[in-house]
Amino acid sequence: MSANHFDAIILGAGQAGPPLAVALANAGQNVALVERKYFGGTCVNTGCIPTKTLIASARVAHMARRGADYGVSTGDIRVDMKKVKARKDGVSGESRTSVEKWLRDTKGCTVMTGQARFVDDHTIDVDGARYSADRFFINVGGRASIPDIAGIDSVPYLTNSTMMDVDFLPEHLVIVGGSYIGIEFAQMYRRFGSRVTILQRGSRLISREDDDVSQAMLDLLRSEDIDVRLNADDIAVEKRNDGVRVRLGADAIDASHLLVAAGRAPNTDDLGLENTSVKRDDKGFITVDDVLRTTAPNMWAMGDCNGRGAFTHTSYNDYEIVAANVLGTESRRVTDRIVTYAVFTDPPLARVGMTATEIRKSGKRALVGTRPMTRVGRAHERGETFGFLKVFVDADTKLILGACFFGVEADEAIHCIIDTMYAQRPYTTITHAVHIHPTVSELIPTVLEDLKPLEG
Repeated sequence: MSANHFDAIILGAGQAGPPLAVALANAGQNVALVERKYFGGTCVNTGCIPTKTLIASARVAHMARRGADYGVSTGDIRVDMKKVKARKDGVSGESRTSVEKWLRDTKGCTVMTGQARFVDDHTIDVDGARYSADRFFINVGGRASIPDIAGIDSVPYLTNSTMMDVDFLPEHLVIVGGSYIGIEFAQMYRRFGSRVTILQRGSRLISREDDDVSQAMLDLLRSEDIDVRLNADDIAVEKRNDGVRVRLGADAIDASHLLVAAGRAPNTDDLGLENTSVKRDDKGFITVDDVLRTTAPNMWAMGDCNGRGAFTHTSYNDYEIVAANVLGTESRRVTDRIVTYAVFTDPPLARVGMTATEIRKSGKRALVGTRPMTRVGRAHERGETFGFLKVFVDADTKLILGACFFGVEADEAIHCIIDTMYAQRPYTTITHAVHIHPTVSELIPTVLEDLKPLEG
């Protein structure tokens, strides 16, 4: 067998690629993994790990300013952005190094660095060298999508990736995009000390959520003096001195910096997929079936590039699905997955399952239980009573349809609901359980003991 032939070649070292490479190698296969830039993918380098590290620094600054509320004198609060960035770089760099070391130390796994392009269904070119494989697994991730904004090509702008290079405090940060990425950066930099404006095309923030959730997020951001402009559909930008002038129809905003956070695009346009039988949709996402196999029978696509989930946890679950089916350990499907995610504002917003809007469209008879965070002892102890808990239940089967928690530790408490849904147990499983006091989770049984019909 040729030294340039492998049982499997994996493109991309994001959240799905490395564990799959290790699993296949440990199963005795001869595996190669190709990464063109940073090991760890978006999560480790420009997404979850670095942004949540920055959010942690921003929260410390915020809580220090609130010290007097807790009887603690803190004095003048100053944020050293160079040290903030250095801390972020350290945490992110450690994760990146760990992923690369794991791969290079795995027997049977060959690690290559360079740009891979498909020559045909069975061959790739990596910086001039050709390699073939029986199977390919594509895990190339995504990048910031740049919307059609008049003048955007004539001004400097930031994305979630280039924000990782910022080691200074923007005087006035204007953010185009009122969804998860934009909102997290908005609160973060406002707490660091920047003036922040969000421009949202459309009438609501985080538009996939129900109206009341969108409104609560708007209330939270405005409570921290973040300027939110909704229905900002007519946006144009132009260079002005050392900054950017953003025009909204007849109005204008002068910003020191512009962040574009208006969606994601898959990194599939430079892989040579046109030379293969792999199909993509009109947005560039690779078409896959329920086991993540592409339209080429010897190729699979995992993570952000397949359009079946845009989170680290869904990418890792993609690996689990592919590994289980390819190695024959069990049968797993994408459609077994329950939608769940969080927005890591402070406090966080956590979601699982169906929204109220989706339930109404489905025609299901549903019950809903709600409680404000003011009823949670933990929230009072922390002095953070903003938000609510909301759970939806199928009136006929008693199974939980979905939930939205918005408040202190919501991103952890939601797992009570997630696990019950995966177990396909009725909501009474939670109401009959004894939860630890004082926690956020202890109020969930109370929410479920006061269910009312979901109105249409």
